[in-house]
Amino acid sequence: VQFRESGGGLVPPGGSLRLSCAASGFPFSRYAMSWYRQAPGKERELVAVITSGGGSTNYADSVKGRFTISRDNAKNTVYLQMNKLKPEDTAVYYCNTHIFSNNYWGQGTQVTVSS
Repeated sequence: VQFRESGGGLVPPGGSLRLSCAASGFPFSRYAMSWYRQAPGKERELVAVITSGGGSTNYADSVKGRFTISRDNAKNTVYLQMNKLKPEDTAVYYCNTHIFSNNYWGQGTQVTVSS
């Protein structure tokens, strides 16, 4: 299982970013996918999750109405569209899947929200 995340960067408050996570090594379309984030000195937290077919999503309260998770099963890719970014969204963002008893993580992509 491998993930290649991209799309992070520095953005001013109120700005937008789109994260991508390209997956390989497993039957992507059969598994739910998630985005997590970890800010300095804090525990990793769940940001958003999407079911295998993309028909259902859930979000952390802190990002509801601002972030959108989506997936393209033909491209084995999951996305996180982040709008109206706030300084408290600054973190390393990771894509994740859970297969049987194992959690799999990407290497992370840094998102920094600052003026």
